[in-house]
Amino acid sequence: MQESLILFTELNLDPHLLRALEEEGYETPTPIQSKAIPPVLEGKDLLGIAQTGTGKTAAFALPILQRLSEAGHAREPRTARALVLAPTRELAIQVEESFRNYGRHLPLRSTCIFGGVGDAPQKAALERGVDILVATPGRLMDLIQQGSLHLKRLEIFVLDEADRMLDMGFIHDIRKVIAMLPARRQNLFFSATMPNEIATLANTILRQPVRVEVVPASTPIERIEQSLYFVGQKSKTALLRKLLDDESITRALVFTRMKHVANRVAESLLRAGIEAAAIHGNKSQTHRQKALGGFKDGMLRVLVATDIAARGIDVDGVSHVFNYDLPDVPETYVHRIGRTARAGASGIAVAFCSPDERDELRQIERLTRIQIPVKDTPVGFEMMPEAAEPARGIEAPQPVRSQNNRGRGGRGGNPPRQQSQGNPADQRVQSSQAPRRDRHNGPRVASQNTQGNAPRGNAIRNTPLGGGTARGESQSGVSHESRDPREQWPGQRARPNHHQPRTNNRGRNFGGQGGGYAGGNSGGGNSGGNGGGGRGGNSRGNGNSSDSSQGGAGQILNRISSGIGKLFGR
Repeated sequence: MQESLILFTELNLDPHLLRALEEEGYETPTPIQSKAIPPVLEGKDLLGIAQTGTGKTAAFALPILQRLSEAGHAREPRTARALVLAPTRELAIQVEESFRNYGRHLPLRSTCIFGGVGDAPQKAALERGVDILVATPGRLMDLIQQGSLHLKRLEIFVLDEADRMLDMGFIHDIRKVIAMLPARRQNLFFSATMPNEIATLANTILRQPVRVEVVPASTPIERIEQSLYFVGQKSKTALLRKLLDDESITRALVFTRMKHVANRVAESLLRAGIEAAAIHGNKSQTHRQKALGGFKDGMLRVLVATDIAARGIDVDGVSHVFNYDLPDVPETYVHRIGRTARAGASGIAVAFCSPDERDELRQIERLTRIQIPVKDTPVGFEMMPEAAEPARGIEAPQPVRSQNNRGRGGRGGNPPRQQSQGNPADQRVQSSQAPRRDRHNGPRVASQNTQGNAPRGNAIRNTPLGGGTARGESQSGVSHESRDPREQWPGQRARPNHHQPRTNNRGRNFGGQGGGYAGGNSGGGNSGGNGGGGRGGNSRGNGNSSDSSQGGAGQILNRISSGIGKLFGR
């Protein structure tokens, strides 16, 4: 704690910077500032690891302003002397604003470039050259490729929120930017966490850096009072509205995972008379700046944001942070709640956990080594009994799925048969006598034996291979076919069944159901056979029918059957 008791006046800062700090109301540096400013003033590379909200922007902004002022190099057109890369537009704007505030008494020029807006004003600002350029990677590469900027005169390079850059997929753009930088430069590298990928990237940029680590990575701020509600997913918005009835919640941040959820939550709060707005990547830059400005000025009580703004919002006086959805990455939870309890103040973080977010909760508690206290859910918002909170450390039971089910989005399987009451034999008779439905032509009628000479055995189906048997016996108008699972459970998507009659494009049966040597797949076009029992059965046909049987014997039998039908006036 002794490092935080020194004053800014003891850090050998320029009097113009001390004057600006006094006007901002800053007298005592934070630990990251007291440790980082001296080596940066000496021109050394720096690797800084600090949580969000520890004041690391001033830790590099103050010494950069002093070094550029003391060097006294003239600006050249379309160049920048110092470059700061930031992951989001909000963070880039706030960093450039800090440079302007701290350097208001110095003859230095700064500008900020980012996507989502027209580039004409940004090109005009770069045309004259700048001392300090704060940029997002995408727009920076665009302007470099257009010839509006080059980095051959760069003196200081800063990579801020490096781990967030990696999460957002900017690693390739960062490597391209590094390849354009002059070999002789000072490098400052800041990150809230230090996974292996970030350590590898730091080794490619830094040269014998001074390592400054204020607190262990991924440790939550101890001054934050955390709490947890177990609530159903559909009840989260109503619970949030109820909790916001507390007037002590003066300025709240609500974090969601999805953009459309952020919009829906903000609209629900507005309908309830709560001043709220949503910001995320799909919002225009004008809307985002207006919402953020209203939140800073106190015009908005609640700001609903996705994780893109988790590290881009630098607002003092945030009293509460609500995790409407638990993040997929546990480190993101630390950055979210870091928006409160800034500048030595205390704060409150509230998390909502639905039944399908228990894995995320366990990962967060494992990372932070803190078991978040659970509060009683208000009446009417409780989860269902089967989704109630299990004992900590005990895995919640997983639903057992049928072996025939393929899961959501697949072609589907057959659901398990439901237990029925009564005599199984009686039920089989009843199901066989019940009228069956054909997939295309409505109720299926059992084939009738008008001739009375059908054999009792299984009827032979005229399959393409010329063999096989029908699905059941054709006798006395009673069908003994086995039950079809696709028909037993309505709503199930039918899978291809090669034992079912084929259909033409009008949905009619090509071949008839039932027995008889001439039955089966004998029809074609619109004239399907409806063969009954017996050799000369009840088979219909007309001149448009086409044989689907294979082999000469099958064709002869079909023609004989058609002739018999015409002879009897069928």
